[in-house]
Amino acid sequence: MDADLTYRIIGFAMRVHRRLGPGLLESIYERCLSHESIYERCLSHELDRAEIPHTCQAPLSVNYDGVDLPCAYRADIIVHDQVVLEIKSVDRLGPLHEAQLLTYLRLSGCRIGLLLNFNTVSLTDGLRRCVL
Repeated sequence: MDADLTYRIIGFAMRVHRRLGPGLLESIYERCLSHESIYERCLSHELDRAEIPHTCQAPLSVNYDGVDLPCAYRADIIVHDQVVLEIKSVDRLGPLHEAQLLTYLRLSGCRIGLLLNFNTVSLTDGLRRCVL
């Protein structure tokens, strides 16, 4: 795993946070058809500009008893088929958010995950790195 990739992703996320600021809550964009937050869209734009391959709203299937159940879950962004990004805008991150990210890591086959809560004064306060 290239540590430089996660470093760059965090830098892009900090740039988005500096430009947009906190407070654009998830409840606002959950009513949209795409289910993408403005933070997700801007972070995807930063990854596009850096020519880093990624997939937004990446479908994750669940294999249960030998049967694939496609599109059971969607990861916000998977970067370079290596890093899962779960983007939040909540009052505070809790164990359930981390459990969600760990589940997405297992389902995607990625080893590294970043949980990014954009509803903080400083993004470093809303950043969790998980390794499977």
